[in-house]
Amino acid sequence: MAPLVLILLAVSFVLSCAMVAIIKHVAPALGFVDKPGHRKIHHVPKPLGGGVGIYLAITLPLLAGLTYVNLAPPPSLLDGALAVHWPGIRFQTPLAVGVLVAMTAMHLLGLRDDWRALGPYLKLVVQLLVIGTLVVGFELRALTFMGYVPSVILTILWIAAVTNALNFLDNMDGLSAGLAAVVCCALLIAALSIGQWFVAALLALLLGALLGFLCYNFSPASIFMGDSGSLLVGLLLGVLSIRTTYLRPGQSLAAGWYSILAPVVALAVPLYDLVVVSLIRISRGKSPFVGDTNHLSHRLVARGMSRRTAVLCIYLMTAATSVGAILLAHVDSRPAAMLILIQTLLVLGLVALLEQHPLPRET
Repeated sequence: MAPLVLILLAVSFVLSCAMVAIIKHVAPALGFVDKPGHRKIHHVPKPLGGGVGIYLAITLPLLAGLTYVNLAPPPSLLDGALAVHWPGIRFQTPLAVGVLVAMTAMHLLGLRDDWRALGPYLKLVVQLLVIGTLVVGFELRALTFMGYVPSVILTILWIAAVTNALNFLDNMDGLSAGLAAVVCCALLIAALSIGQWFVAALLALLLGALLGFLCYNFSPASIFMGDSGSLLVGLLLGVLSIRTTYLRPGQSLAAGWYSILAPVVALAVPLYDLVVVSLIRISRGKSPFVGDTNHLSHRLVARGMSRRTAVLCIYLMTAATSVGAILLAHVDSRPAAMLILIQTLLVLGLVALLEQHPLPRET
């Protein structure tokens, strides 16, 4: 199954590269561009629609795979491992369809906002409706031992937080997509090591789509993904981070409870930025959804870093916590787990120190 996952990653990468290249040339003709303005770091209009390429690179292989699995007879002489997992893949089809519908709804919401800005609270309400429908309608719940209602509420809040964290960080060339790729890579390694093939397949599609898009979006970017991409990527990362079972086969929750913190550790940097920026905005009497230049990326640039260096710095911070997330699913003792959590806190402490720069004045 591992070779199949790599094939999915390669297919998604090629599709993403091709689709984004086409959209980059078509978008300006349609007037679908991001114009320079307040808080914008670019000085000439840049094509939008990179999120469309990411969406197609994920959904086209997913639809093809689901169609083949559910219409074709099980393989007998092909891949033995694939034959073994064939019934399980079919069993996951309803959830896959639900995720696909939620992805489409979130993508269309972002696309509408990219074309003509929606109010932040309307966007949040629609996000919560999409996420809530997916969680309740398809029993997509984290920490089910807590009881139905607490589990549903926590799952919705988690996915919404990850979705908006990725959306908030889409403020510099390559930042949101690259950070998501780092986290996605960590979750993919964790899923493969535990043998969660369905989750690994979706993570491979997402990772390939992100890497293909980054060929055009890394500084200097020639196209942006917009909310149609960042909301989609955040939703999928949030969903897959809770679909991954971080316990090894045969390991009980009582023995390895700390492994469920793996997605929090992997996403520690973007979630930290989401919380800090939201608190700053609220303290100033502003909506947490009104954009400004108080993000970690902006603070690093204000300290003298180039934008590219600031983005690479955030990649490395995220990679440092993501390595800990991979290990967390495989440590056999609480002291070892505590060391990983302490390491994560130390990375966030470094982030806090780097952020010690005067906040921009209100304009």
